Amino acid sequence: MNIKYLFFPKINPIAITIGKIDIYWYSLMYVISFLFIINISKLKFYHSSNWTNKENENLFYLSFIGLLLGGRIGYILFYNLKYFLINPISLIKFKEGGMSFHGGLIGAILVIFTYSIFYKKKFLELTDFITPLIPFGLGMGRIGNFINGELWGRVTISIPWAMLFPNSTQSDLIYIQNHKNFINLFIKYGNLPRHPSQIYEFFLEGIVLFIILNINYSKNKLLGYNTSMFLLFYGMLRIFVEFFREPDIQLGFFYNYITMGQILSFPMVFIGLIMLYYAIYKKFN
Repeated sequence: MNIKYLFFPKINPIAITIGKIDIYWYSLMYVISFLFIINISKLKFYHSSNWTNKENENLFYLSFIGLLLGGRIGYILFYNLKYFLINPISLIKFKEGGMSFHGGLIGAILVIFTYSIFYKKKFLELTDFITPLIPFGLGMGRIGNFINGELWGRVTISIPWAMLFPNSTQSDLIYIQNHKNFINLFIKYGNLPRHPSQIYEFFLEGIVLFIILNINYSKNKLLGYNTSMFLLFYGMLRIFVEFFREPDIQLGFFYNYITMGQILSFPMVFIGLIMLYYAIYKKFN
């Protein structure tokens, strides 16, 4: 098999330097996502709601804060608890990296629930309002992951778009311990070819999910329907793409096949199915 693999492009993870402050592409993706979402929400959804512009902005500002805090705490709890227990200060070291989508989701849900009580709004009305916009942020986040050369995929030698990630060396060496026949390939390239799973996730969680949710948003106004569709389809797409993504090195596989991302996504599918049934047949009040 004579396949020429792709080399990871040399991209400076620092997008902009202002004085002594470095602004990384990954952080910039969060900013771009937030600005896009809050402005699109005003243009596309604001006129069809009974909210004021201030309420709309507060919803997204607070949800963004909940997303960031929840994402960081979720990463610590779900993916790196042992390290946190030894180094508790790592919780606030955002520059070191480490964000969990599922943790961010929980953080945003808690904020939105509190917001719904304070402003006397229906919780599902708020989540239905937000969910069609989330995939844009997910897609931008995956681009940030790719630029950082992180969250790469599993080893593969059979596809011409397999990529050699320079940051995967430690994972490559662990893989070689159980697959001795890959030693020569590692020596030849310096790294093992892997699925560019960040691009897969950008396409599935960003583009495909965005299309699904926005088509449904314009066609279906059942309370809770958009929220259930988001939970259901994100969960299924994430479970699928995890079969191509390398699990976090400190966790590895559970039961030799299952990843933490899949474990956290199964409840989303289950809850999404239940909510979809209630949205269509039982009707949320």
